Amino acid sequence: MFEWLKKMGISKKMKHEIIVNAESLETRVAIMADGHLEEFFIERPTEERIVGSIYKGRIQNMEDGLQAAFVDIGMKKNAFIHYWDMIPEDAARLEAEEGVAANRPRKKKSQPGEMAKQFPPGSEIIVQVTKGPIGTKGPRVTANLSIPGRYLVMMPGSKLKGVSRKIENDQERIRLKKALGRLPIPSGIGLIIRTSGEGVRATSFARDLRGLLDTWQKIEDGIKNTPAPCCLYHEPDLVERVVRDSLTEEVGRIVIDSRETFERIRDMTSRISRRVKSRVKLYDGAAPVFEHFDVERQLENAFRRKIWLKSGGYLVFDETEALVAIDVNTGRHKGGKTQEESILQVNTEAAAEVARQLRLRNIGGLVVIDFIDMKSRKNQNAIYRALKDGLQTDKARTNVLPVSALGLVEMTRQRMEESLRAANFADCPYCHGRGKVLSTLSMSVRIQRRILEVIKKNQHRGELPLRIAVNPMIMDRLRKEDEQVLIDLEKKCGTHLTFVSDVNLHVEDFRITHGQTGELLYEDHEQ
Repeated sequence: MFEWLKKMGISKKMKHEIIVNAESLETRVAIMADGHLEEFFIERPTEERIVGSIYKGRIQNMEDGLQAAFVDIGMKKNAFIHYWDMIPEDAARLEAEEGVAANRPRKKKSQPGEMAKQFPPGSEIIVQVTKGPIGTKGPRVTANLSIPGRYLVMMPGSKLKGVSRKIENDQERIRLKKALGRLPIPSGIGLIIRTSGEGVRATSFARDLRGLLDTWQKIEDGIKNTPAPCCLYHEPDLVERVVRDSLTEEVGRIVIDSRETFERIRDMTSRISRRVKSRVKLYDGAAPVFEHFDVERQLENAFRRKIWLKSGGYLVFDETEALVAIDVNTGRHKGGKTQEESILQVNTEAAAEVARQLRLRNIGGLVVIDFIDMKSRKNQNAIYRALKDGLQTDKARTNVLPVSALGLVEMTRQRMEESLRAANFADCPYCHGRGKVLSTLSMSVRIQRRILEVIKKNQHRGELPLRIAVNPMIMDRLRKEDEQVLIDLEKKCGTHLTFVSDVNLHVEDFRITHGQTGELLYEDHEQ
């Protein structure tokens, strides 16, 4: 590995890097810190990503009961928009994404028919997608538009001017506010300096603003000249988005294994500065780039149900429709002078790993974390703070509640797209997503129960020889452990039972036929 780094003129002391694996069917991007996988993104050309895209839509119907409208934006499913998101509000802008201090307006409930007067069915509305379609649900949209640049976020129709509160240095905030005040900002355009703007010269802000205004001009032309429904603005592809949003001073290099993508990103970064352009490197090593930088192995671990911690403890992730449950266990951990100290060590490490895993897996919605029980309220608060600290670098909006009386931590994480698990895995065709099949003992009991049922239904036919076809695993159980039970069953029912093994049968399937005629008497299919 270091030979290739030397060849590229890169010091191994660099800590942060963006690794890009660009293939025809899939593009993957990993953000590493000290060789540790921190964030992972995936995009496929066959699956259109629409989050951030701006559409000219047409109101289909208003639902006062839901306090929402459905908008045709040209997709299979209509978009969903809350009434309070239909009229742009300055204070509702991007305070979550960029941390701008703002008083979010209360979600005022509209009276029946009130919004229909402003937005009658068939009227046009300009909206931006905030959440892509997930499962059976259509996309979520808002009329509060925001267009991100390298250092700025532009908000058409807003008066808000601000600096990300994630920039904490007071002197830097004062400098940035002055720089913002000098920019030629048209009326009706709001502007926020992003976290990446820290330490950036005023000329870079001016260049970024010009690019954003050009983009907005094209959108305005589309609003005037293109009939609804239509897409007015589409976010760039995955690699460009990650470079735009994640390329800070901490990132020492961007390594790309595709020459075409390499050239495109070099051209993009050259518009930022020569120094940034020099960080983009083409990977031409023999091994796949993700294997070379140990990303592949770490990805495999990220998708596992059980995640081991360095201390010997482990986490168990269970993702359901309603929520994600995370269980923390001590496992092999033996450190600490007392039991409470040992538990605190595992829980502290688990809090940091949970924050990382939520980012990696792109888990959204309700999350419940069952930390190991701690008696000390002081230690409980320490774990709560550790989790909050770990989530600070998360770009998704999170809300964490303190440890409850039951020892649980409840939190929410903004869900904009499907989790990586949902995007990369399909339900097992064998167990249909249950992750379990009936035990051989349970199947033996079920088969015997169905045999009695068949005999009872056909008792008018006299002696009824039965042929039962089962999966080989079940056959093994019947032959080795239940032989005497089945002999007793034959005597009890006055019949003859013949069991045959069929490799084509699911472990939960079996078939009962007439032993002489082959008539099908019962067939059990796994659900």
